[in-house]
Amino acid sequence: MSEEKLGFVGKQVKDIYGTYIGRVVGIITEIDGEVETVSVDCGANGLKQLPFEQLVIQGEFVFFIPKWRLEAQKLLRQKSLTLKRIKALQDIVAENDSMKEDAELVYLKYDKKLQDLQETEKAVDAKLQSRIAELDAETRNIKGVLFDAKLQFRSNEMKEETYQQVKIYTDEMLEHIANEKTEIANVRTKLANQTLENLTGASAAVAVPEAATGAPVSAESSAEASSAPAASAPATDGPVENIPVISAQHAENSEEPVHSETSWLNQVIQKQ
Repeated sequence: MSEEKLGFVGKQVKDIYGTYIGRVVGIITEIDGEVETVSVDCGANGLKQLPFEQLVIQGEFVFFIPKWRLEAQKLLRQKSLTLKRIKALQDIVAENDSMKEDAELVYLKYDKKLQDLQETEKAVDAKLQSRIAELDAETRNIKGVLFDAKLQFRSNEMKEETYQQVKIYTDEMLEHIANEKTEIANVRTKLANQTLENLTGASAAVAVPEAATGAPVSAESSAEASSAPAASAPATDGPVENIPVISAQHAENSEEPVHSETSWLNQVIQKQ
């Protein structure tokens, strides 16, 4: 077993939004030695077995990535590639009608793939809606704790410093929930906007400089032009223990999927 896998033991576990989960006390392996789950002491919630593919070590912490996020990012990539290939097939036929018969055979393959992905998208969206409902319930519970603490403070049953501590802790929990809900909303929007019509419109927009000036625009120039706004944009992800964590403010102002796919997250997603 690699030192990396053994390195899980003893580390604290948080989710990617900063919420503390517990501490790793052991690992469960398959007969071939591959790690199946990681055992986490969650205090009063007991010992939980977290799937190894949803965990990644960063520094002194182990970060837990929600299953919905892995599924959604995988779907976004697959759907994007499928749409691009269908668009490429359409362009090939438009440029050379003699290739229509050959292209149709390939088109059927990708059209079937797109239909399958749309069914997967419905299942993923249902999970996202379910997760939002869970987060809404957690929000109500946390606000109830804060309100009760305020009531105790106003009735002189609780000292002000104690109340302020409760407020700090509950505000932090509410911020984590808001961050996750913002990311879910952003992912759902991104999935909904992934259509062949939008892809065709984006391609037409890239061709505008050539039509307006009469001068050819190179692929490199087009790529630079399309990426320029992103390059001038401010940094979007704030660190939580050196891990990029979603910012609600960034998600509201960005058209890109939140939680840009950094190398450590790709490492986890590629395990699927």
